Amino acid sequence: MFGTSGVRGPVGETITAELALSVGRALALDSERVVVGRDPRESGELLADALAAGLRESGTAVIDLGVAATPTIARAVAWLNADVGVAITASHNPATDNGIKLWQPTGQAFDDAMQATIADRVEAGETDLRPWDDLGTIETADLRRRHVDAIADTVEIDDPPSVVVDLGNGAGMVSVEALQTLGCDVQTLNAQPDGSFPGRPSEPTAENCDALTRLLEASDADLGIAHDGDADRMRAVTGDGEFIPGDVLLALLAREAAEPGQRVAVPVDTSIAVDDHLAEIDVSVTRTRVGDVYVAERVTESEVAFGGEPSGAWIWPEATLCPDGPLAAAKLTALAAERPLEARVADVDTYPIRRESIEVAQKRAVMDRVEATVTESYDDVTTLDGVRVSFDDGWFLIRASGTQPLVRVTAEARDAEQTRAYLSSATSLVGDARDETTGEKSRR
Repeated sequence: MFGTSGVRGPVGETITAELALSVGRALALDSERVVVGRDPRESGELLADALAAGLRESGTAVIDLGVAATPTIARAVAWLNADVGVAITASHNPATDNGIKLWQPTGQAFDDAMQATIADRVEAGETDLRPWDDLGTIETADLRRRHVDAIADTVEIDDPPSVVVDLGNGAGMVSVEALQTLGCDVQTLNAQPDGSFPGRPSEPTAENCDALTRLLEASDADLGIAHDGDADRMRAVTGDGEFIPGDVLLALLAREAAEPGQRVAVPVDTSIAVDDHLAEIDVSVTRTRVGDVYVAERVTESEVAFGGEPSGAWIWPEATLCPDGPLAAAKLTALAAERPLEARVADVDTYPIRRESIEVAQKRAVMDRVEATVTESYDDVTTLDGVRVSFDDGWFLIRASGTQPLVRVTAEARDAEQTRAYLSSATSLVGDARDETTGEKSRR
């Protein structure tokens, strides 16, 4: 039921009002107060209503934030003394999708065990429905300003730069207001919330942010910020119009957040460019499974100062355990005010990295065979999330897709030829395992 980032999928298929109602009933079994908010997707209102109905008919009070950024919803759980936060969102997925993501009072997403409990309750149809005179109440709240103030209290900018913020028709207006509060000159793109995402696809990739990069090239603005539909992700563009690769952005934010001797939490598919850049200041990397909940778990450990994913999720544990795109926007803008992003990006050495996806019918069986072969054939192997093999000059990762019948292969080395060699070795391992499992000819 749950993937690496909540329940997510096509509306009317995976995601239905019936599912939302059932999740609300399941949450209500041990929750007295629940915060509910949503991104601007067309299906969000009915799903939020259904989930709230499941909560209220079980006697649980609901605080409805309406359209709100996911980090606002996550922070609101503690602010409003609630037990759970629910974001109705598919984050960076297309308009056809929606989803449900659950948050703890710490700001951390539900972990695997908590998600499993909810999934089991939904499957079993567990409920505690109340009579007509014991239903849960509902009230509305708007916490965008509180989120803005929290960011302004955390970040200081002495010489505020000019910023262009591409909201992607999502719920991230808190970024604009926070940057304005910090004194920045802010222009916006795609600022009107619209769940059909008419301005650009929701995911803030280099391709999807072409209008932002072209505007930065032509304007005098110092940097550009881009969010996805619910503003948990933040990507960026330099003042001269260069879209900053996710690993490079991770290296920049982590270097600013960590002090010598500390660690930074990153997922297993993160570039060694991050390791090398942080090693210059005696900061080390600790790797996690892919997904912000796993990064959040790791940043609660001693001496882990920051966590991030190259996809655009950034976590400062002293502020919150949720990926907070608006906070990241303000933090990066503060860096740009001190020194241009172009110069900072130039300081990060990057290496050739290649990715490939291989179709498989039996992901689990294929991955089991890959793991068995790799552990026998290589010395430095980790199976935290997929199978990762490390070498002195690079690595490769073989990992099953969480949503598609694919096994994904990533390889990186400090030399392009060696990267190709590692990718070839990894894809051969997957192809051989698939052939052994299914008898199919490899289609790599």
